[in-house]
Amino acid sequence: MMTRPFTIGITGGSGSGKTYFLNKLSSHFPEDQLCLISQDHYYRPMNEQVVDGNGVVNFDLPESIDNEFFLHDILRLKRGEIITKAEYTFNNSSITPKQLMFRPAPILIVEGLFVQYFPALEKELDLKIFIEAKDHLKLSRRIRRDNEERGYDLDDVLYRYQHHVMPVYETLIKPLMHQADFVIPNNHRIDRALNFIIEGLHRKIESISIAGKLDAQ
Repeated sequence: MMTRPFTIGITGGSGSGKTYFLNKLSSHFPEDQLCLISQDHYYRPMNEQVVDGNGVVNFDLPESIDNEFFLHDILRLKRGEIITKAEYTFNNSSITPKQLMFRPAPILIVEGLFVQYFPALEKELDLKIFIEAKDHLKLSRRIRRDNEERGYDLDDVLYRYQHHVMPVYETLIKPLMHQADFVIPNNHRIDRALNFIIEGLHRKIESISIAGKLDAQ
């Protein structure tokens, strides 16, 4: 019987540096020790997305996420099941979606804008980390990412940031910061906080391994 994984929720505003933090974190663990699953792959189909008054799809609303399906897969991972999921490409025709596979591991990281917003999902988190950054840094990172990965031009990025990203962040995401266990500022360097989390997770994996061996006896 698999020992219940230690589940970490990582959230923060768009452009706060969650992906950078997670890539650095993941690089310190082998695949069989850490599983990372993102809300980004659980967006609803385009025909179910909310469109604003100017006809622009708003991907930054909680209802843009199929949270029931996301939670369902998280619970399956906690039960020791393997998950397969098609990559979500934000309607970028230049990208061929990959078939992603998520394997159970002692550490389960759940990432996304709304991992603290949905109560049923938030209840599954053993540790909540909120990554924050100054607004001008978040905007510059968003411009670079949306141009490179999603094919949005500058006017499109700025429109979405002003009318979609910031209103939702200020009203729905930022107020949850005080409920996080750790708030990590990512304005210049994040190495010290990153190393602290890495060391803690290595100790947690060791304790989970010991508990698993005791249960097997």
